[in-house]
Amino acid sequence: MELAIDLKDSLKTYFGFDSFKGDQEKIIENVLNGNNTFVIMPTGGGKSLCYQLPALISEGTAVVVSPLIALMKNQVDAIRHISENESIAHFMNSSLTKKEINNVKNDIREGKTKLLYVAPESLTKKENIDFLTDVNISFFAIDEAHCISEWGHDFRPEYRRLREIFEKISDVPIIALTATATPKVQMDIQKNLNMLDAVVFKSSFNRENLFYQILPKKEVQKQIIRYAVNKKGKSGIVYCLSRKKVEELAELLQVNGIKALPYHAGLDAATRGKHQDMFLMEEADVIVATIAFGMGIDKPDVRYVIHHDIPKSLESYYQETGRAGRDGGEGECIAFYRYKDIEKLEKFLQGKPVAEQEVGRQLLNEITSYAETSVCRRKMILHYFGEEFNEHNCNKHCDNCKDPKEQYEGKEYVKLLLQVVEALKESHRAKHYCDFLSGIENAEIKNYKQNDHDLFGKGKEKDKHFWNAVIRQVVVAGLLEKDIESYGVLKFTDEGRTFLESPKSFSLYKERDYLVEDNDDFITNDKGSGGALDQVLYDQLMDLRKSISKDQNIPPFVIFQEPSLEDMCIQYPTTIEEMTNIQGVGTGKAARYGAPFASLIKRYVAENEIERPQDLVVKSLVNKSGLKVQLIQNIDRKLPLEDIGQSQGKSLEEVIDEIGAIVSSGTKVNINYYIDDILDEDTQEEIYDYFSEAETDDIQVAYEEFDGDYTEEELKLVFIKFMSEMAN
Repeated sequence: MELAIDLKDSLKTYFGFDSFKGDQEKIIENVLNGNNTFVIMPTGGGKSLCYQLPALISEGTAVVVSPLIALMKNQVDAIRHISENESIAHFMNSSLTKKEINNVKNDIREGKTKLLYVAPESLTKKENIDFLTDVNISFFAIDEAHCISEWGHDFRPEYRRLREIFEKISDVPIIALTATATPKVQMDIQKNLNMLDAVVFKSSFNRENLFYQILPKKEVQKQIIRYAVNKKGKSGIVYCLSRKKVEELAELLQVNGIKALPYHAGLDAATRGKHQDMFLMEEADVIVATIAFGMGIDKPDVRYVIHHDIPKSLESYYQETGRAGRDGGEGECIAFYRYKDIEKLEKFLQGKPVAEQEVGRQLLNEITSYAETSVCRRKMILHYFGEEFNEHNCNKHCDNCKDPKEQYEGKEYVKLLLQVVEALKESHRAKHYCDFLSGIENAEIKNYKQNDHDLFGKGKEKDKHFWNAVIRQVVVAGLLEKDIESYGVLKFTDEGRTFLESPKSFSLYKERDYLVEDNDDFITNDKGSGGALDQVLYDQLMDLRKSISKDQNIPPFVIFQEPSLEDMCIQYPTTIEEMTNIQGVGTGKAARYGAPFASLIKRYVAENEIERPQDLVVKSLVNKSGLKVQLIQNIDRKLPLEDIGQSQGKSLEEVIDEIGAIVSSGTKVNINYYIDDILDEDTQEEIYDYFSEAETDDIQVAYEEFDGDYTEEELKLVFIKFMSEMAN
């Protein structure tokens, strides 16, 4: 008990706090008693204090292994602020000169340094091992310990060697800390560090103040800009997967009056450090970053975290969203999702070792399930981390609880699924059961001769997406579980066996379909900040478009495409000039078709006394128009589209999409020279005739209509020809 009183005094002396949070005090006592300790605590729970305080009051120097130079600098600066002695904390990594390293070593020898932060790479160097062997080490701490596990979201091979290095240096206790660890990752870390004897302290992963939302990935940059403008003056982080996208989005935000800065590994260390400091000092409101940013960023008042691209795993997502609202205040977590991005991430796995590919796919399956589910998102996240949660306690703090999808009685579906899992001896993954139930004869099903089974195709009135949704909800409900060791093979739980023996009522949610769902619910947790699509006006504009299309005998999408109509219902343009600010509407198209739409909107705005958000017109980057002119000039010179793309650092797909956008907004472009090279006249005519009578401009629908006879690329090219000739 005396120790607890001393600890409280030390806490007050060093950090100025009157009391500990959660398990902090017990963790610190465990470390001081010389025991191995494993701490799993969500971001913002106060992990750092669990090793900083015992280091400050122990004899000798605590060695803290940390993965990022920026993170070390951040932590060392923070510790130096609570002491008059600059030498109390140091870091040792590749950024230091020889002279600086010698100064650090002298301070440690003289007993001035209580905390030494090292990168794992520095720890493997012989001269550093020899030096540390000769000094008094109080304990080892491993921050971001999930880096040890290949199942963790940020696996680093050099972390796997830490145990053998520690043993060479000193036989002192270890404290490992992480903000994300599934039961699988936890066991992997403990085994690797040979600390199965560790006392484990696991806090709840529930962050009550965070609001989780997934949006379909449509017009994503425009949405992010509108959102940031609405939140002007508040701190936010926007994550993108590519450096190019980071640069582009940061520039777009700047053009729209947001103090935004880019952060990625391609910037030099000085620039990264400067941008991080400007964000911490509130000289910048928004950091647009790759995942190189954020580990250990101790900024309590980040009000939103946006994922421009869905991350590679649910752990990454949880870790990154955890940077919002660390002070317990408002924190909104918005991610944009489309399945195409998952397919892109799957391609990156090709060429890697088979085991690594399997792990990667399993992690992608989990994040896909999370993105597409209609179940409480908080419940899904906590289930993934091995924690039970009653969705009624979410308090509408996720989009699925705030705006629930309809439920239906699913007892018979669940019963059939469980019968199939039992019949196929619990030996397959979710995808296999989905194909089996919906009657798809994939190669594996044929190999096992399962297409002859009585239950094969028993659920074929529903498609495989439906069955996938059932599996997700059954797993979250605890009737089946994924066996991680065998990469996600589904196994029965006791509860699942009980259900199979005596089935009972089971409510299933109708799942969200991000392939077709319109993005008509812009950031639902905002308290009246506008931006939602006006459905009444939208219906009127659709009717107007239909009547003009009948009069002129052209498909409706030739006049304005649906994203343009949606944008009109947010921006309310009432003049031809304002029409040109609408997505996909250039001056040509505005002049040709804009007048009746503008006058309908003008009348509607007056009748309904609508305040128009004209201050929210999203500005584009100036150089875009230059690139557009250059693109058109290159087409006029009849250059192959591949060559045009190469000169601008773009893929053929990106060039075709850009030409499509130019044509859709009302500019005539003639690419017949290119089309004639790759498609014969009859083929062109067949596709052209299809678009003349089509009800939708959706290329995927066209692709299915032609049973895959033509590629999406070929269909897009003829669509561009059609729109150029018919609409412009």
